[in-house]
Amino acid sequence: MHTDQLTVTPAPDEKTAPDEKTKTPALAWVLWAVGGAAYIAAVLHRTSFGVAGLEAADRFGTSAGMLASFTVLQLVVYAGLQVPVGLLLDRLGPRRMVAGGALIMAAGQGLLAVAPDVGTAVAARVLVGAGDAMTFISVLSLVTLWFPARRIPVFTQLTGLLGQLGQVLSAIPLVALLHGPGWGAAFGSAAALGVFVGVLALIVLRDGRPGVERAEAPSFAEVGRQVAAAWRHPGTRLGLWSHFLTQFSANTFALMWGFPYLVRGQGMSPARASVLMTVLVLASMVSAPFIGRLVGRYPLRRSWLVLGIAALAMAGWAAALAWPPPAPGWLLVVLVLCVAPGGPGSMIGFDFARTFNPPGRQGTATGIVNVGGFVATLVTILLIGIVLDVMSPGEEFTPEAFRVAWAVQIPLWLLGVVGVLRTRTLARRRLAAGRGVAGQEAPARR
Repeated sequence: MHTDQLTVTPAPDEKTAPDEKTKTPALAWVLWAVGGAAYIAAVLHRTSFGVAGLEAADRFGTSAGMLASFTVLQLVVYAGLQVPVGLLLDRLGPRRMVAGGALIMAAGQGLLAVAPDVGTAVAARVLVGAGDAMTFISVLSLVTLWFPARRIPVFTQLTGLLGQLGQVLSAIPLVALLHGPGWGAAFGSAAALGVFVGVLALIVLRDGRPGVERAEAPSFAEVGRQVAAAWRHPGTRLGLWSHFLTQFSANTFALMWGFPYLVRGQGMSPARASVLMTVLVLASMVSAPFIGRLVGRYPLRRSWLVLGIAALAMAGWAAALAWPPPAPGWLLVVLVLCVAPGGPGSMIGFDFARTFNPPGRQGTATGIVNVGGFVATLVTILLIGIVLDVMSPGEEFTPEAFRVAWAVQIPLWLLGVVGVLRTRTLARRRLAAGRGVAGQEAPARR
């Protein structure tokens, strides 16, 4: 039987998660709300440069390749810091990590608001990437610390869903500020929001439940062994490839090239393009609970769900790129609806990390998984920028150039599918051999 067997029992870690029979304290909801607000702000900061791409090209006089490098560098910083941030999280706790990340991103947005040249703007986006790297896994740590283990998958999806509101803020209010008061006001306002969220997190958040001691931070030698053990387990790598395969198309669209594609590649007005970017966010938010429910009800079919979500995105892009531009509005709506589930779908990768690893190395495994989609995203963003430069030298981006540029996703999809299928096979072999199984019980089919 083809299944994605879990290698640990779903029983909670007694040192980090409340007992299943214990009522979730009201403080847990407050902490999750503040953590969610921090993640909303982080997604706003992350996606703000994508909706400002055309203004940035005019402001800094950059080519498409150079423009793409801004976001690529931001994502390189984000992906590269995932494991180090996980180690800091173990030592400092989520309170200081969430607050520190918010303040670092605020500094980056403030610097971008006054940036006079490309070098300063690049430094600003590096700060945004560094602060962003500290946020999501720290908020997930709050969920693990304060909610019962069986509710963790649901709240992981809800946290990702909540973060999508940050894309709404970048697609509507930020775009309105860009086209009204201008660049400085837009990014200055984003910086002010970051400062507010950082201070709120520092005041409200807590590193652990009362009366429960935090586990001692591992030594550097132990950290190395944990990273190696997490990576060696094919279930962790299955999570990484699942994250890789599902996330990059939606991320590339939201972070960098979706808005310019709709405006320059399909001839939409900025206002209509903003509406469609909002549809992307709303569709992602609507699909998240359904995906979470499917994962909970059919936990042994998660990899098939990953492959199905990827196939949906491929089908949407195939239809949109096959139609000579400008495509009809209904087709672009279909494209957005097909791409949108990729964000929530990537959360399945974290569920693989959680269930294929013992509690002591789940943070490390989560950091490894989180690298996958962002590496794929930055490669896609960079390749699209290069294709646009080659096909539109010294000119505005043309519809035909965008049509060819988006086709660079094809080899990434193929690589991701092969990665998922290969690591799924290895995970099944490991299960069949009975190696590394912490518990024999499969989760109940809810």
